[in-house]
Amino acid sequence: MAVENGAAAGGAALFGEGELQDVSGVSLGESFVEVTCGCTSARYGDSVGRLRIYASGELEVIRCECTPGCDEEKLSLSAFEKHSGRGTAGKWQNTVWVIVKGEKVALSKTGLLKFYHKKLRSANVAGNLRGGRRACHRDEFIRCASCGKERRFRLRTKEECRLYHDAAAARHGWTCHDLSPAGRMSCDDEEERASRRPSRGCARAAACVGCERCVCFGCEICRFADCSCQTCVDFYHNSN
Repeated sequence: MAVENGAAAGGAALFGEGELQDVSGVSLGESFVEVTCGCTSARYGDSVGRLRIYASGELEVIRCECTPGCDEEKLSLSAFEKHSGRGTAGKWQNTVWVIVKGEKVALSKTGLLKFYHKKLRSANVAGNLRGGRRACHRDEFIRCASCGKERRFRLRTKEECRLYHDAAAARHGWTCHDLSPAGRMSCDDEEERASRRPSRGCARAAACVGCERCVCFGCEICRFADCSCQTCVDFYHNSN
């Protein structure tokens, strides 16, 4: 196993030595593992990237290396699949591959998705407790009242959901400066490219505009017991 940038204890704890020893391009981080991945198009050939696997179950192609000048980064696997030119976008578990013993092997045939599947099972349990549907959260955008740029809010963790929840409550007065204490962004940062905005983290399709897999109407991740807004109050009142 080729480990880049040293072996961080956090990343090393995610998978056993035997699970990664034959995978190419392995790099260990604080709470993630990176591997070389790719997707093959009949028209464009192989598109290669760096897949980051988080302990939370999140999967992200942090950098696309399909061409020397490609600047695509932080892509969902569905978005990476679409970017590579695959006509079957939405089936990334079978079309995105990693190199194992020198051969291309679909992610679904490796053990690299174990945290992703655990996340789905946990979400299904939470969904059953909250009305029988899986709690998912697509990315949302809010426009800065100062610079006028639209900013993406990822809603994968409770902390991220709280940042968006508070920003949405002050939507017409929210500015990039409100996120500066968290080191997220400032008005000087460039706005996200328009071509990337349709990709909002849906597990079904990169450019989904809203479906039962990516829209949540309330769960313990995006509702807060210490918040006095009517949405949160109603959620916890109805759940008792």
